[in-house]
Amino acid sequence: MSRLEELKKSKIVAVIRGARPDQILPIAYALKSGGISAFEITVETPKVCALIEKVKEEFGNEVIVGAGTVLDAETARSVILSGAEFIFSPTVNAETIKMAKRYGVLSIPGAFTPTEILTAYENGGDIIKVFPADVLGVSYFKSLKGPLPHIPLMPTGGINAENIHDYFRAGAVAAGVGGSLVNPKKLKSEKDYSDLTEKAKQYSNLAVF
Repeated sequence: MSRLEELKKSKIVAVIRGARPDQILPIAYALKSGGISAFEITVETPKVCALIEKVKEEFGNEVIVGAGTVLDAETARSVILSGAEFIFSPTVNAETIKMAKRYGVLSIPGAFTPTEILTAYENGGDIIKVFPADVLGVSYFKSLKGPLPHIPLMPTGGINAENIHDYFRAGAVAAGVGGSLVNPKKLKSEKDYSDLTEKAKQYSNLAVF
C-alpha cells in the first residue's frame, strides 16, 4: 500500500501546532494509542527537523509524519531530508509542490476556491486541503465535490467532533484536525495525555464514510 493510500486509510491527520519539543513524542504516543497515526508537525515548531527525525526513528513505518505550514520549496526540502513524508501548505505554491514530487513525498497544498483547487491538483497535489474549511462549512465542501469529483479533498480548519462525520459524508478522503484535538498548552499531566488518547478514539470512531 502506498503512503497516499495509507494516509487516506488513516482518515485523520492530527495537526500539532505550538508544541514544545519535549511534548512531540508523548503527543504522538497518545494519538497513536487512540487510533490516529498521521501527524503534521508545523514548521514553526522549534527544532522541527530534528523532531521529525525523532518521530520517524521512534515509530518507523507505523506512523506517517509530515510537516505543516510549509510556504516555500526551500523549507520543503529541509523537512523532507529530515524524513517528512508529506508536505502540508496553507496555499498553492507550484515550486513547493514540485519539490515534494521531486523527492517522492506527498504534496497536500491548501486551496479554497474551485480555481485554486484545480490549479493545485493540476500542479501535482496528491490531496488538496480545503482551507480554511470552517469559513463556509460542510455545505460549501459538498458543493465543491459536485464539479470536482475526481479531486481528493481534505477539509482543514475548524474540524471538530460535531462536524467531522458530516465532512466525510460529503466526500472528504481525510480531515486535518488541529486545536480541537491537540492543544499542547493544556497537556500538563499524565491524565491530560490519557484524555488525548480518549479524544483520538472519539475522532477515529466519527471518521467514517
